[in-house]
Amino acid sequence: MSQSPEHPYSERYSVTLCPPAVTAVAELSTSGRVSKSDVINRAVLLLDFVEKERAKGRDLVIRDNESGALERIHII
Repeated sequence: MSQSPEHPYSERYSVTLCPPAVTAVAELSTSGRVSKSDVINRAVLLLDFVEKERAKGRDLVIRDNESGALERIHII
């Protein structure tokens, strides 16, 4: 395994995904032309980012580009 200061090592995990997650991973992998591992890595990194921002008291918001309406996203 290659090691660097930022990413000291990689680990292999075996996880059981619920059916909606299996479908989402397959669709994202196909549409993004990336591996399923890449999809899962991106999802974990995105959740890490969101949780760190929430810890700072920030909200996750989506803006409708047409109307400009904002909607707060809640991740439970």
